[in-house]
Amino acid sequence: MDATVQARLDDFIRRKGLRRTAQRERIVAAVFSKDEHFSAEELYERVCTSATNTSRATVYRTLSLLVEAALLREIDLGDDQTTYDPNFLDKPAHNHLVCIDCGRVVEFEDLQLDSLTAGMTRQLGFEPIRQSLKIEATCEQLRNYGRCPNLIAARLSGKRLRKKR
Repeated sequence: MDATVQARLDDFIRRKGLRRTAQRERIVAAVFSKDEHFSAEELYERVCTSATNTSRATVYRTLSLLVEAALLREIDLGDDQTTYDPNFLDKPAHNHLVCIDCGRVVEFEDLQLDSLTAGMTRQLGFEPIRQSLKIEATCEQLRNYGRCPNLIAARLSGKRLRKKR
């Protein structure tokens, strides 16, 4: 985990009058161990595999704490479930492309989009703070070849898949 994240979390916990616990430390380490999106249940499964007695409630409380501390962002990827994004601190203006077939999420940045957003918000009298765009698309692999390695891997791993509309 990045030292800046740990310092910000320690400062936030101190200001809230909370204490550092081993369970919270394990959860935070799991959150920032990978640079990928996750749900609370996926995090709970990750933490539980590390042979600890961490309750589901502790995972949810720690996630709320990290969101309140502005170290983690809740995002809506359109699957009727809260998804958490641990890597927006380095990239506050990043966007998501979501495959509605296999559930794959691709983050992207675009300087032209950032410029357009900055110009438009200033023209309307606002100052841009962060930007998030979600594009839902269909999987090229599945469309062109009738098979998608991401969909197969997602099904084999038991990953939650989006409901088709």
